[in-house]
Amino acid sequence: MIKIKKILPVVIFFALSVIVTFFFSGSDSVIDAKNQKLENTIVDQKITSYTNEAHEIIKLYHQDTLIGIVSDNSVVSKLVSQIYQDKYQEDFPESEVALGIDVYTVVELAYYEVENKDDEIKNYLVSNDLFSLKTNQIDFSDANGIYATIYVKNVQDFYDAENALLLNFISEDDFKTFQSNNQTPELTTYGRRTLSVNIKEKVTTSESLAKPGDIMTNYNEVLHYLLYGDNDNMEYYTVKKGDTVAGVGSLTNGLTAQQVVTINPGVLYSTDQLLEEGLELNVSYFTSPLTVEVKKERIAQEIVYPEAALYLADPDKAEGTSVVAQEESNGLKNVNYEETWVNGVLMSGVEKSSEVVVQPVQRIEYYGTKIIPGIGSGNFRYPTDNPYISCGWYCYSGHTAIDVQNRYNKWDVVRAADRGTVIQNSYTSVGGYYIRIDHHNGFITYYGHFRNPGFPAIGTNVEKGEAIGNIGMTGRATGPHTHFMISYNGVYVNPCNYLGC
Repeated sequence: MIKIKKILPVVIFFALSVIVTFFFSGSDSVIDAKNQKLENTIVDQKITSYTNEAHEIIKLYHQDTLIGIVSDNSVVSKLVSQIYQDKYQEDFPESEVALGIDVYTVVELAYYEVENKDDEIKNYLVSNDLFSLKTNQIDFSDANGIYATIYVKNVQDFYDAENALLLNFISEDDFKTFQSNNQTPELTTYGRRTLSVNIKEKVTTSESLAKPGDIMTNYNEVLHYLLYGDNDNMEYYTVKKGDTVAGVGSLTNGLTAQQVVTINPGVLYSTDQLLEEGLELNVSYFTSPLTVEVKKERIAQEIVYPEAALYLADPDKAEGTSVVAQEESNGLKNVNYEETWVNGVLMSGVEKSSEVVVQPVQRIEYYGTKIIPGIGSGNFRYPTDNPYISCGWYCYSGHTAIDVQNRYNKWDVVRAADRGTVIQNSYTSVGGYYIRIDHHNGFITYYGHFRNPGFPAIGTNVEKGEAIGNIGMTGRATGPHTHFMISYNGVYVNPCNYLGC
């Protein structure tokens, strides 16, 4: 043990001498490294030598992975300049190219030299198209911050597409009026006027770098994005003989006629346009990243229905007989609504004022023993309050009805159009839950797509205006409405002939 302890310091001193000799023998500044490979690089690159003094090296990374070490930063800048001239200058004449947004350089101090792999590094950048262009960035933000970003070659394309989006929901005259900070003219008769149009989100533009493939280069690309966002799953419909614009929308995604026109620019120009058989139409519902809110004023004349018929007992009349002392008649009122439309869809309507201009007259009938005669007057009312016809008589082939919605309360009740007796309360796969009422005067009415079974049982006498079920969309329906049909002596007739649509 004593001999080993004496020899150990000598061995350590000898080893240190060898190390010092290795680092300081030969050249005063460089030591041979014999091609030691750099680890974790994309390009196969080796260390050629070590140095005594530190010097700068330029590391090039792609998504946090080292591509390699370039000999000079000018190698990258010259390549970027050449790529712009060769690939992008013609299509993007006022732009410039930089490295891709996920490519970056890091300058470090090192004590080694590496072999020159500039050509391989450049080939990697080119083959993977790791470049970006200076362009226009457009951010969409709401109360929660930025939720979408796009890049456009020309900012004017975006402004033009944004204006086109607005023109889908308001007229060109209204658009010019609002651009001039003016108000639309006051209504002097029945109809609508636009009060305001507003994009609810905030849109900001700035200069930025983007991958060339992410840049929208023309107006049509930008407009498609404003209509549908990133949704590329478009739905199409082939027009059949007899189809109308409104019918196509009703048969597909419950689109309004105006929406069908909006999403088919260059193909459709009017909601009343005659459709050519075989024409292919886009019927995809809006999935716009922007929310266009339009406020409208609507003044309409609406029917004021009289109270339910008043039946008074007359003990002097024979049982089973009756006499009408006063026939009923509808009244009229002028109503002012404020409506809110979002991306072309009516979302709500608030009654601001109303004035009855013709008072309704209640029916008065004296009877012997009958409580509810169950015989219709032949004078029909709409089957919903606040009626809106979403699909008219023959809006598509075989549609012998009108589809009626409650304009402001989609799931409200369905009402009997006249007095009568319920003869069917059932369900089919097409009509859903439905009711048929016999008015005992040649007329039979049908009400389809109830949300659930109708209220009155078969054999029940119902009054005109009585609630008989809830608006729904059971069976084959694209939105909440009632499928309303009138037949006379077994033949279906246009309900508008009796309602004055």
